[in-house]
Amino acid sequence: MFVCIDAHYFAARSAVAGVVFRDIQSDVVEREYVRETAEVEPYHSGHFYKRELPGIQALLRKINFAIHTVIIDGYVWLSSDLKPGLGAHLFRSLGSEIPVIGVAKSPYRDVSMAVKVYRGDSSRPLFVSAAGMEKVQAARLIRQMHGRHRLPTLLKQADTLSRKPALKFSLDDTR
Repeated sequence: MFVCIDAHYFAARSAVAGVVFRDIQSDVVEREYVRETAEVEPYHSGHFYKRELPGIQALLRKINFAIHTVIIDGYVWLSSDLKPGLGAHLFRSLGSEIPVIGVAKSPYRDVSMAVKVYRGDSSRPLFVSAAGMEKVQAARLIRQMHGRHRLPTLLKQADTLSRKPALKFSLDDTR
């Protein structure tokens, strides 16, 4: 199983959403998960993982499927000398056993550690990095994901789910 994960912030709260699916080319969701967090670390450039990692870890503990690949909105590595980003910290927290693919929509300072992936008719690339698999293999998987647009369908669905008004979710909402 694959899971796409994204987070959104509402003032001092965050909602982390996960969309679980079986096949990389599928648009069929097995299950959606949402985890709202009341305490959120402030944003610090280069230390984004401190803000997002606790919510992602809590969400992954709720998933009752065997996940073999996690796809996040963000970077795995922040530089060519492999400075760890959110994805690398997540990979390590998972015992370095489950590959993590990072899909970023914007370039970071040093994007040489990422593969540019163009999808649909977009002239703007996605920046794909990975831990636990080669970045070229990760880029191939992201290219294969369902959807005709720049952002794959199920990564967009995780983004949309994380942006729903916070009042709709209890602290451990599972769908």
